Amino acid sequence: MTQLPQADWTRREDLAALIEALGADNARYVGGAVRDSLLGKDIHDIDCATPLTPAEVIDRCGEAGIRTIPTGIDHGTVTAIMDGGNVEITTLRRDVTTDGRRATVAFATEWKEDASRRDFTINALYAHPETLEISDYFGGVEDLENGRVRFIGDAAERIREDHLRILRYFRFQTRFGDDWDDEATSACSELASTLKGLSRERVGWELQNLLVLPDPSPTVFKMRELGVLQEVLPECGRREAEKLAELVRSEREYGVEPDAMRRLAAMLPAVPPVAEAVSARLRLSRSQREHLACVAARDMRDGEAPLALAYYEGVDCARDRLLLTRADPSALEGWEAPQLPLKGGEIVERGVAKGPQVAKTLQAVERQWVEEGFPDRTRVMELLEDQLAAQ
Repeated sequence: MTQLPQADWTRREDLAALIEALGADNARYVGGAVRDSLLGKDIHDIDCATPLTPAEVIDRCGEAGIRTIPTGIDHGTVTAIMDGGNVEITTLRRDVTTDGRRATVAFATEWKEDASRRDFTINALYAHPETLEISDYFGGVEDLENGRVRFIGDAAERIREDHLRILRYFRFQTRFGDDWDDEATSACSELASTLKGLSRERVGWELQNLLVLPDPSPTVFKMRELGVLQEVLPECGRREAEKLAELVRSEREYGVEPDAMRRLAAMLPAVPPVAEAVSARLRLSRSQREHLACVAARDMRDGEAPLALAYYEGVDCARDRLLLTRADPSALEGWEAPQLPLKGGEIVERGVAKGPQVAKTLQAVERQWVEEGFPDRTRVMELLEDQLAAQ
């Protein structure tokens, strides 16, 4: 019998109150909290499964003074608002119909029936909230110990139920897997074209979740080999995949944390219109689009003047461009862009008529000021006099 370790989260007083309200035999911790606790990892989100209907969950929590929000009531999910962190409580389910993008579900009463509709064996582990005994219906504990990511049952059938599981497989393999599962990779390759039917937002989000992992580059090469990457990011050729691997090495060398947009930029040609097209296709946010386009404008000369680059493009974009061109970004650590100690009104006071000439003069002084490494106001005034004398 496998038991969940006595982790700190399992001893939370607010969780004990929740379990008492639901009834210990009506609740099981499930999914990531169980899986990651077995691996000794930190727990951020707690999910709970129950044979109780959502209405019963809401009523029982209400009687215990626990506030709930019906976050996914149609699919049986209620969120309990807890001091130590919210808990999602989902009624046991079985699939009625699936089309690869969404599922129609019905409530179930058997734990194993609920487990059978999940994606991977390592995600179908249920822990009793009091005894901490783990119910493992498909060999997930052994797979976790052996670094193996397997679909539950027939891999192709699981993918046909939800096409996004192809991308989820590669993400979970990157996090937990050692060797590739032949059945899983074969099914992902065979059904790769089904990814085209998914919403671009879901694809973009899953790609970002993959790219923030410590080193997704071997997985990206595998996705290309299997024809999966070409379906969601055809702009990423072998050269771009190699650029991602180089970037990961640079990040480690300079102690920079992973960033999804930086790594996505590495997987695209350094051409701003391409970055803009991919951003639109994946429905990225405006700030993400702007950042990706900025990084796509990188140049091998960026490392010659990193502070000037940061002044004009912002520290975040400059750091990413330096890393992507194999330049040292350490000069940007803690650096804040200074403000030019000169105003347009001061130029007018020296006899320049208001209008374009003032802006032109100000810009010329600013360019020289940046080139000289942001000298003090005394030097800026000298630069101004030089500009005025040359007009």
